[in-house]
Amino acid sequence: MILIKEFEFDAAHNLIHYHGKCEKLHGHTYRLVVKLEGKPDEEGMIFDFVELKNIVNEKIISKFDHAYLNNIISQPTAENIAMYTWKNLEKYVNRNNCSLYEVEVWETKTSGVIYRGE
Repeated sequence: MILIKEFEFDAAHNLIHYHGKCEKLHGHTYRLVVKLEGKPDEEGMIFDFVELKNIVNEKIISKFDHAYLNNIISQPTAENIAMYTWKNLEKYVNRNNCSLYEVEVWETKTSGVIYRGE
């Protein structure tokens, strides 16, 4: 089974190693989707939604929301945001019955990336 939890945050960035409009300072309302793969435990859950929400809010959203992402990630592309999110969540969500499966980062309604670890 795949458990899914969505989040949203607003942030600014500029892509310093890119030549085009996005090298200028701009912002997005990002959508972050965290997916865990696993089997229900003795309580019938892969992972408690409330606990997952708290972990993602503490480890990711509290750092990214209304932030200048270049202060956190040197080249904050959607790809690098997804890899950062994976690296900073994996150890907190992997359990005997489940593990981090996939991270999606959407910069706009039509443009995003999916990362499944290395």
